[in-house]
Amino acid sequence: MKLHDVKVYPSKVALAREDQLAWKIAGVAADRVAVPKDTTEMIVNRVIDNAAVAIAAINRRPVVSARGMALGHPRKGGGTVFGVASGKRVSPEWAAWANGTAVRELDMHDTFLAADYSHPGDNIPPILAVAQSMEKSGKDLVRGIATGYEIHMDLVRAICLHEHKIDHIAHLCPAQAAGIGTLLGLKQEVIYQAVQQALHVSITTRQSRKGEISSWKAYAPAHAGKLAVEAVDRVMRGEGAPSPIYEGEDSVIAWILSGRTARDKGLPEAVYHVPLPEAGEAKRAILDSYTKEHSAEYQSQALIDLAFRMREQIADTAKIEKIVLHTSHHTHYVIGTGANDPQKMDPKASRETLDHSIMYIFAVALQDGTWHHVDSYAPKRAARKDTVALWHKIETREDPEWTRRYHATDPNELAFGGRVEVFMQDGSKLVDELAVANAHPLGARPFAREDYIRKFRILTEGIILPREANRFLEVAQELPRLPAGELHLLNVALPPGTLAESKPGIF
Repeated sequence: MKLHDVKVYPSKVALAREDQLAWKIAGVAADRVAVPKDTTEMIVNRVIDNAAVAIAAINRRPVVSARGMALGHPRKGGGTVFGVASGKRVSPEWAAWANGTAVRELDMHDTFLAADYSHPGDNIPPILAVAQSMEKSGKDLVRGIATGYEIHMDLVRAICLHEHKIDHIAHLCPAQAAGIGTLLGLKQEVIYQAVQQALHVSITTRQSRKGEISSWKAYAPAHAGKLAVEAVDRVMRGEGAPSPIYEGEDSVIAWILSGRTARDKGLPEAVYHVPLPEAGEAKRAILDSYTKEHSAEYQSQALIDLAFRMREQIADTAKIEKIVLHTSHHTHYVIGTGANDPQKMDPKASRETLDHSIMYIFAVALQDGTWHHVDSYAPKRAARKDTVALWHKIETREDPEWTRRYHATDPNELAFGGRVEVFMQDGSKLVDELAVANAHPLGARPFAREDYIRKFRILTEGIILPREANRFLEVAQELPRLPAGELHLLNVALPPGTLAESKPGIF
């Protein structure tokens, strides 16, 4: 890996194309280096993971609406839509929209946390949709996905978006465009323009993850995928993009991130250090990402496991006086009491809000000793009086040590959990801590292929037929060897008559 310094330059400098981050990203995407076996095997795992969470969410309203929009754009030989028989295809950008929404809805697929947040599995739907539409092979798809993960995670390692209240799809959309470029074997020049267009059109605010969180939380990465497909389509036709999109005088870094604003405040010039593979270096970033065992914000995964462990020592949760969660800056301010969102303490809050409330999540996990993607968020469950009482006894506090470990570069130091103090009414106190979730690569029970398969079967049980589950799992594990034109087999269909229909719209 090589670190690239990225900063703002005045227009009079005329920064050479070869010195621009978008060009360097395009170079990584255009590099035809082989995909390592362990990267390929993890891509298979994540294709299974995405399908699992998508089918589990298949008849939830946002997914139904997205599917209805997509079906309004039929195209022979286009992309498949989760839940719909593979014979019915739609335009690839709309397949990316529908499938991206389904994958994201339950907040239960993979994650990578560093300078910013990300769900790199969001790269898969648009790359797969284009692969199906362009009749590419499984090997082509693997190459495209490897690039999407690599670029996405490398940007997330280096550039913080959330401190400027910019949503994390600003890293996702350029990565999706780069992945599609690799898939199609496009030249560096074309990918360069696509990456710049993708970034330019995907700047949105983090209000989608604040206050009363709506279905847009699921739509945002799907929208990025749709934009990425469209960006690549335009540049393939010869169109250009705003340039240089990262370093320009009026660029994203200059006015939206920490470029010109730093100088205006008398601060040192902002420089980002972005790691990218060198020419001929394999793309292995996916191996540093991690999936979710529980359907909730990733920063809650270890704390859910910790709640399960601590409940064994608590005879009656009604006798708890107070619970304090000592954790990282991100956890405290995004899903903890540091967010200052009253909705996070509201039993009538939406599911999207509750899965971003560690106070609610920890209370339910402590009481139930299990976590379910539907039952744990049911309105009746959230409104239980004893749960509300316990929930409101929980607070989070930022601990500098947990913040340091959250950003650690040493894998053995890295931590996304916290230390929990449970104060009982009799004056006793219970203290325990957990750094990473059990399913994390460094956790007590790291997820392996059999765990992804088990997760798929649990989440799809009662929704698809057993023979469809078996068929998909067999095909998915043959992904690297699927011939051109056979990627529609990676779709998962529900039995006829079981798909919910959306309300009518314009399409």
